[in-house]
Amino acid sequence: MSDRDDGRGGRTRTIAVDYLARVEGEGALDVRLADGRVEELKLRIFEPPRYFEGLLRGRQFSEAPDITARICGICPVAYQMSACHAMERACGVSVDGPLRELRRLLYCGEWIQSHALHVYMLHAPDFLGADDAVAIARQQPDIVRRGLALRGVGNDLIACLGGRSVAPVNVRVGGFYRLPSTAELAALVDPLQRARDAAVATVRWVAGFDFPALEHDYEFVALAGAERYPMNEGRLRSSRGLDIEQGDFEAHFEELQVPHSTALHARRIGGGSYFTGPMARYALNAPLLSPLVQELAREAGLGEVCRNPYQSIIVRALEIVEACEEALRLIDGYEPPAAAAVPVVPRAGVGCAITEAPRGILYHRYEVAADGSILAARIVPPTSQNQATIEADLRRVLEANAGLSDAELGWRCEQTIRNYDPCISCATHFLKLEVRRT
Repeated sequence: MSDRDDGRGGRTRTIAVDYLARVEGEGALDVRLADGRVEELKLRIFEPPRYFEGLLRGRQFSEAPDITARICGICPVAYQMSACHAMERACGVSVDGPLRELRRLLYCGEWIQSHALHVYMLHAPDFLGADDAVAIARQQPDIVRRGLALRGVGNDLIACLGGRSVAPVNVRVGGFYRLPSTAELAALVDPLQRARDAAVATVRWVAGFDFPALEHDYEFVALAGAERYPMNEGRLRSSRGLDIEQGDFEAHFEELQVPHSTALHARRIGGGSYFTGPMARYALNAPLLSPLVQELAREAGLGEVCRNPYQSIIVRALEIVEACEEALRLIDGYEPPAAAAVPVVPRAGVGCAITEAPRGILYHRYEVAADGSILAARIVPPTSQNQATIEADLRRVLEANAGLSDAELGWRCEQTIRNYDPCISCATHFLKLEVRRT
C-alpha cells in the first residue's frame, strides 16, 4: 500500500494484493511439439493456498455450511449441500419430506445462475469469434440480455431460500433457519416460466454453433440411480461399471500432486482420468430428464450420450431447462414443513457426501468429535477431478491442429479448457500459451 498527495489537497492510496484468496487460480500452458506430435504438455494452475480444510478443524460441525460457502462465489449452494449432508450422516440424521424438496429447489437456482453465466458469458464467445460477452452485446444485445435475465432468476431463487444469492446465510445442518412463505415462492412462478422459455431458446441457439470435431470414449462419473435427475442424491456410478455408495469415494478415487501445478489431479485408483459434470450426468441419467428436455436434446442432435466436449454447452443449456422445469414442479407441490429444520445432536463419527455442483461431483468428508468439533475435513472439487481429462483433451486438440499458428492454437486450447467450465479465475481468456516447435 502506498499513500501520497494527489496534488489537489486529497490523498490517494494504491493497494496491491499479490494473492487473491477468493480467486481460485491462474493458468498457463506449456507445450513442446516435435513434427506435429506433443512431446511435453503442462497445464500449470497456480492456486493460492486457501487452507479451508485446515480452517474447518476445531470449528463446530454447524459452522461447516457457512464456511465452505465461501470457497466459491459461483456455486456456494453445492458446498453447503455437500457439507450439510456429510454432517447429517456423521450425526445419524436424515432430512426428508418438504425440507428435502426445498434443498433441491435451492440447487435448481444454483444450476440456473451458474450455467447461464458459463453459457452466455464465458463459453459462447469462443463459438462466435468474440473476445468476450461485451463484444457479443455490441452486435446482439438481446442475446446477452437474455443470458443476464436467466442468471437473475437463478439468483432470485437462491436469495429466496438462502437469504442472499452469494454465500447464502439461511442454510443449516438439518434444514434452514427460516422457511419461505407460500407467497414468496408463488412470486417466482412467472419469472421461472419466462426463464424456461428463455432456456429453451438458449438450447436452440447454442445447438446451431459450429463444433470442432473431438470425440473420445471418456469414463463419465456422476450421481445416478435416484428417481430424479441427480442434484444432491444418488449412488456414484460411472459409464464403465462403477456403482458405489457415496461414502466409498476414497476407496476408488485418489488425488495426487503433479510437479507443474499446485492444483491437485484426481484419478481412479488403479485406473486413469475420468470426466465429471453435465456431460457425465447426461450420459448416466438422460432418461430421467423431463419430456421437454429430452425432446430438445433430440432436436439438438444429441443421443443419450454426448462424447464431444465442445457440445457440453448444449448439455448445460439443457440442464437450465431441466432446472426451471423442476423448480416450477417443486413450487407447485410445496407444502410448508412443520419446522424449518430437524434437530441435529452431534456425536463422534465420520460423514461423507457427494452432491452435483454445476461443474460435477463435489465430495466432502468430515470427522467429528463427540462435542461437535471438526477433527478433520476433506473437500474434493470438480475442477481437480477433471484436470487430467482436460490435459488429455488438450493433447488431442494440439496434435490434430498442429498446423495452426500459435495464436490460433492458443484460442483453440482456451476453448477446450472452457468446455469444462473450470472453477478457477482462468475460466475466461486466461491462457498464456508457450509453444516450442522442433
